[in-house]
Amino acid sequence: MNRIALLIASLLLSAAATAQPYPNKPIRVIVPFGAGSSTDVITRILTQSVSASIGQPFIVDNKPGGDGAVAGIEAAKAAPDGYTIFIGSGSPIAAVPALRKNPPYDSVNDFTPITDIGRFTLFLFVNSEVPVKTFQEFIAYAKANPGKLAYGTGNASGIVAFAQMNQLAGIDMLHVPYKSAPLAVVDLMTNRVQAMWEPPTTTLAAMKEGKLRALVTSLKSRSSVLPEVPTIAEAGMPQFSMANWMGLVGPAKLPREIVDRLNREFVAAMKRPEVIAAMEKQLFQLNPTTPEQFAVFVKEQIESYGSLLRAAGVKPD
Repeated sequence: MNRIALLIASLLLSAAATAQPYPNKPIRVIVPFGAGSSTDVITRILTQSVSASIGQPFIVDNKPGGDGAVAGIEAAKAAPDGYTIFIGSGSPIAAVPALRKNPPYDSVNDFTPITDIGRFTLFLFVNSEVPVKTFQEFIAYAKANPGKLAYGTGNASGIVAFAQMNQLAGIDMLHVPYKSAPLAVVDLMTNRVQAMWEPPTTTLAAMKEGKLRALVTSLKSRSSVLPEVPTIAEAGMPQFSMANWMGLVGPAKLPREIVDRLNREFVAAMKRPEVIAAMEKQLFQLNPTTPEQFAVFVKEQIESYGSLLRAAGVKPD
C-alpha cells in the first residue's frame, strides 16, 4: 500500500508541476555566435532584465559555426514548448538560406517570430598599418592592390556587407571566414586580416590603443560615440543598404500564449531605462515589435539579403 500511495503522490506532484503556468523552469536561449560577440553581449543584457520579471533564469547557450547555421539547425529542431528560444539575427535567418544551395532550414516555416530586437551599428574597421586614413583612400588602395588585402568575417552578415561594398566599389579582396567575430577581431588587430565590418563592442578598446581605425559607419547619421567617423553615404557610397539586425524566434508551432508572454516580457524589458542605457553604450538601436511585424520584417530581409548577394555575383555553395 505504501508503494501505491507513493506512486499516486508522485503522479499528483508531476501533474501539479505540469499545470504550473509558463514558465516554471529555466529557459535556454541559443545564440548563434561565440561568447563575447556583439550578439552575445546584447543577449545577456536583455535576458538578465527579462529574467528578473519573468521569474526564471535564462541559460545562454553559445553555438557558433556555419555563419549561424549550427545554432539555427538546433533551434529549428527544438521542442515548441517555450523552453528553447533562438536569437535569430540576419546571418542565420536571412543570409544562410541565400548562401546555401540546400539550406538546412526554412527561415519562414521552421521558426516562430516573437519580436524584433534591434539593429547593430556597423563600422568598417581597418588595421592601423594599412596606409589609408579615409574610405576613399581605402578603396583606391584596394584597387591598386587587387587580391592583396584580406577581410575577415565572423558571420554571414559580414559576408553580405563586404559583397555589396566590393561590388559597388569594384574592388577585389581575399575573404577569410572565422567561426565567430571575436576570433576575426584578434586577427584584425594583428594585421593577419586588414579589414572588417563589425559593431564597436569588440573593437573600441583596440581603437583607443591605436591598433584599429574606423573609416565609415553604416548608420544613416553619424554615431554620437564616434562622431568623427563619416557615414558610408557621406564617404561616397549612398547605395550601400545592408542592415545588421537581431530578433527573437522560437521553433515552429510555438503556442500563441507562449509567444505572447515572451513578446510581452521582452518588449517591456526593451523599454526599461537601464536596458536602454546599456544598449546605448553598445551602440545598439532597440526596435521592439509585435510578432506579426517581425514576421513581415523577416520575409523582407530574406529577400533583401538574397538580392544583395545576387547583385554582387555571390553564388550559393
